[in-house]
Amino acid sequence: MSDRNDSAASPVLVARALAKRYVSGPASTEVLTDVSLRVDAGETVAIVGVSGSGKSTLLHLLGGLDAPSSGEVTLLGQPLAALSEAACGDLRNRALGFVYQFHHLLAELTAVQNVALALRIRRVPRVEAQARARELLVAVGLEHRLLHLPTELSGGERQRVAIARALVTEPSCVLADEPTGNLDADNGQRVFDLLLTATRERKASLVLVTHDRNLAARCGRTLTLVHGVLRAESEGGALAS
Repeated sequence: MSDRNDSAASPVLVARALAKRYVSGPASTEVLTDVSLRVDAGETVAIVGVSGSGKSTLLHLLGGLDAPSSGEVTLLGQPLAALSEAACGDLRNRALGFVYQFHHLLAELTAVQNVALALRIRRVPRVEAQARARELLVAVGLEHRLLHLPTELSGGERQRVAIARALVTEPSCVLADEPTGNLDADNGQRVFDLLLTATRERKASLVLVTHDRNLAARCGRTLTLVHGVLRAESEGGALAS
């Protein structure tokens, strides 16, 4: 496999020949096999597949949350495997935003504090961090929920907070793992509308893992994981470019 030769666009993420296997005693389970992928600046890419196909595993590798058994992930031109743990963490915090199926908000913090925390980790002064957090929460329609705790928010509202938290650091790319999977259809659609609009307005790339093909169809490109191999849908199993 090879990547697209579109020199006009700058790649944010590049995966080359990724494989991931888990070994337990004499048993070995291959989850991903020879996966290559390029995500350009501002591009929206959906990755679909049946449960257990390796979608979340691939997203973890792209985000530097796990290491491949073989192959390479490059983020903003820097191979993750060549970086120290601290340098990799710093690059990940600067360049990526994460949204998960479950919001992972801290129960003891308000909405604005949860969002501001992503900036405080980067040593942004408290006043500036909270101001930027408020701005993002207003952008996702939660200006009336700034001081509410997660337990005081609906499921859709909690996911909006999670989206604001992912975007407040102005990442180059957002990695979203089933971000609407824990919501009913109407709330899921509204949350995805916000995610898609917010990333596009900020010219951030979006890599979406989802089982919902209606959501996937709204992205610029849809890829399918089948038996650990990434395929471009429009090409009937050809290169996932």
